[in-house]
Amino acid sequence: MADIIQLLPDHVANQIAAGEVVQRPASVVKELVENAVDAGATEIKLIIKNAGKTLIQVVDNGKGMTVTDARLSFERHATSKIRSAEDLFSLHTKGFRGEALASIAAIAHVEMNTRPQNEEVGTRICIEGGKFITQEVVATAEGTSIAVKNLFFNVPARRNFLKSDQVELRHIIDEFHRVSLAHPDIQFAMYHNGNDLFSLLPSNYRQRVVNIFGSRTNEKLVPVSENTEVLKLSGFVYKPEHARKSRGEQFFFVNNRFVKSPYLHHAVVAAFEGLIREQTHPGYFLYLDIDPKSVDVNIHPTKTEIKFDDEHTLYAIIRAAVKHSLGQFNIAPILDFDKDSGLDTPYSYKDKQASVPSIEVDANFNPFRDEGEETGTTDAARGSSIGGGKSRNTWQSDRRGSSSSWESLYVGLGDGDASANFSSVEIESDEVGGGKQEQVLFDHREENLPSVSTYQLHRKYIVTTIKSGMVIIDQHRAHQRVLYERFLRQMTVKEGVSQQLLFPIVLQYSASDMTLLSELKGAMEFIGFAIEPFKDEEITITGIPSGVSETEVSIILEQLLADFKDEIPDHSFSQSDRMAKSLGKTLAVRTGDVLNEAAQEALVNDLFACKEPGISPFNRPTYITITIEDLEKKFL
Repeated sequence: MADIIQLLPDHVANQIAAGEVVQRPASVVKELVENAVDAGATEIKLIIKNAGKTLIQVVDNGKGMTVTDARLSFERHATSKIRSAEDLFSLHTKGFRGEALASIAAIAHVEMNTRPQNEEVGTRICIEGGKFITQEVVATAEGTSIAVKNLFFNVPARRNFLKSDQVELRHIIDEFHRVSLAHPDIQFAMYHNGNDLFSLLPSNYRQRVVNIFGSRTNEKLVPVSENTEVLKLSGFVYKPEHARKSRGEQFFFVNNRFVKSPYLHHAVVAAFEGLIREQTHPGYFLYLDIDPKSVDVNIHPTKTEIKFDDEHTLYAIIRAAVKHSLGQFNIAPILDFDKDSGLDTPYSYKDKQASVPSIEVDANFNPFRDEGEETGTTDAARGSSIGGGKSRNTWQSDRRGSSSSWESLYVGLGDGDASANFSSVEIESDEVGGGKQEQVLFDHREENLPSVSTYQLHRKYIVTTIKSGMVIIDQHRAHQRVLYERFLRQMTVKEGVSQQLLFPIVLQYSASDMTLLSELKGAMEFIGFAIEPFKDEEITITGIPSGVSETEVSIILEQLLADFKDEIPDHSFSQSDRMAKSLGKTLAVRTGDVLNEAAQEALVNDLFACKEPGISPFNRPTYITITIEDLEKKFL
């Protein structure tokens, strides 16, 4: 039998390796920026075009490379970070595999200009699809500049799997955040399509967090610090009241390397137990300094997953340190057994009994008694006790005025029409509905609709009857469908109803969130939001859609940002469609909400008035039908 095993060509092997290392433009950003950090740069610039699909360029002022080093850097397994296998257990650099540049060059057009320190000229290398095109001497600045153009140009299938520019840019910003937060002593700048997104000057850890996520972040942070033989822990956690429904700012850094660790994340969440609501997540920026020999960062090609020798000890230390910080800064309730001396009983009153105050009441006092019936004693007593020492004449004058005031209240009551009654008076009903949103969500139900008999089952389903049997409706999915079609119709015809606010709502967001909100502003105004021109990190809302309460505004915007960042639903849908789905999901009644009979009937009528009542906006069934025949079969 002929031999069938053969060595793969280098360009094919590089493309396979690229599938592990380069998954999207953000992967290229991570590798190039980390190389710049390892090169000892103090200034790093990141330039992006079309979310990295057209151009990714990283410029640094690091040590640069010689002609030989520049050429070898694009070979597989060529690295300056390690020399032997033992070096893997004492890593202090970001990259060490030697696959990044080779993998990137295999699937893109790469141009690198580099000049080492104390050299007059540098080197330019151009590579297309893993093939060297040119290598020449060039005049360039000290350091290295690498431009990656037309990513995945020779792997169209991978390019087609990329998300929209909005989502890919979000991933690039995430990688930029991770590296810049780990190195606050380095100056970073980021540009996208010619716009300046970030300009971070050298600072400490707290200032770097505030510069990235906004000035209001400073008041949210609680410092965490712990120094043990196992690790040195420092950083910050958010106050419990700033916990969010979506996973927001959650960062673990081990030896200045960003890592993902669900186990350590659970330690932080456990420290917040009892302080945050269910299904909310705390934010944190925690830096762990551990002996490199007790850490293995070589378990994943992207080096974001990490393995510890003793995870249980780290878990206990992190949980205790975070909990101690929350208590130390009076964030969490604590028991204080140190008695305040100011609360002690004074020594001179220690053995004295408390005296009960006495109250004197004039039993003969009657404001309606005639003046002549008054006795001198009563007048005198009343004058001294109630009148505050008034004379008898003054008190009698006051009584006459008071008596005439009382009599004037009853003048004319007997002269009215005897046939007048209160049969036509309407009393305002004070009936309170069961559901928290039914007052505003079901006011629009159409009139002259036939009354239907409904019943709410387990605060989740609405049961109603039809000719052929019964219908069981999922109230959350059904209301999603109703709200989705309503919001989509409002955005289509641009006739959203807005209710003006007496006091505008002012919300703060990070620079990246403000960029996304500026793109969504037009669609938000079509459904009823009134938004003033944006400021640097501030958005002012002067009007909200009819049926939305002021307390729900921040929740709606937070959910919108989370959905559009994560591309939920898929980017193939229009912006209006995605926004209508996100709003419907946020505002729909939940499982557990109690709806009275009127709200149930309104939801049933509104659902079957929709164009597609059978499925929710996320393609889930909204109701099922059980026929009489199905019921009869159950009794056979």
